[in-house]
Amino acid sequence: MDEDDVEIDALGDYPTLVLVSRFTKLIPRTDWFRYVGEPLEQDVLDKARAYLDVLGFPETTPAEVGDWQEAAYALETNDWNSPFWEVAQQLMAALTVEVTNTIDPKLLEMVLAHVTSVASEYVGEGVMAAADRWGMHDEELMKAAIGEGVQACYQAALVIAAGVDEAHPFTLKYQMFETGWWPLGVMGNTFNIF
Repeated sequence: MDEDDVEIDALGDYPTLVLVSRFTKLIPRTDWFRYVGEPLEQDVLDKARAYLDVLGFPETTPAEVGDWQEAAYALETNDWNSPFWEVAQQLMAALTVEVTNTIDPKLLEMVLAHVTSVASEYVGEGVMAAADRWGMHDEELMKAAIGEGVQACYQAALVIAAGVDEAHPFTLKYQMFETGWWPLGVMGNTFNIF
C-alpha cells in the first residue's frame, strides 16, 4: 500500500474528498499557461462562454489578450467591485458554507492545503516556462499568474468537495486554465483571456 492509498483510506468517510485527492493528481498533467498569447481556440472560447452564461453574464464577450504587457494592463484595470467579482465572491462564500455543513472544517482545510501545495509547484513551473518563452521577467506579474492558477485549483477542489454539479462556474474556470490559457477577468463587457 503506497502513500496515496493510505491518504484515500483516511478520507474514506468522505467520498467527495477522495475525489479531491484524485483531482490533485491531475494538476501536474495540466498545460499551465502553455498557450498564453496564442490565438484562442474554439474550445477555450466555448468554455469561456459557458462560464459567463452560468455566472449570469451572457452579454460579455471573450477577448484575446496578446502579450504579457496587455495581461498586466488587464489585471490592473479589473474592477474588483464589479458585479462579476461580486458574483464570484458570493459563489465562494456559498460553496464554503455548503461544504463545511457536511465535512469537518479542519479536515477540509488540510485537504485544500494539500491541493494548494501541489498547485503552487506545478502552476509555478508553468508560469516560469511561459515567462521564459516570452522573455518576460516581471516577478509581480508572474506571482499574479501563479496566484490565479492556484486559486482556480482551490476553487475547483472546493466544488468537488461539496459534490456540486460539474457545470459550476469554478469548474468551468479551472477548465479554461486546463486548456493552457489564462482567464484574466471581466472588464466592462469583455472577458479577457491571455
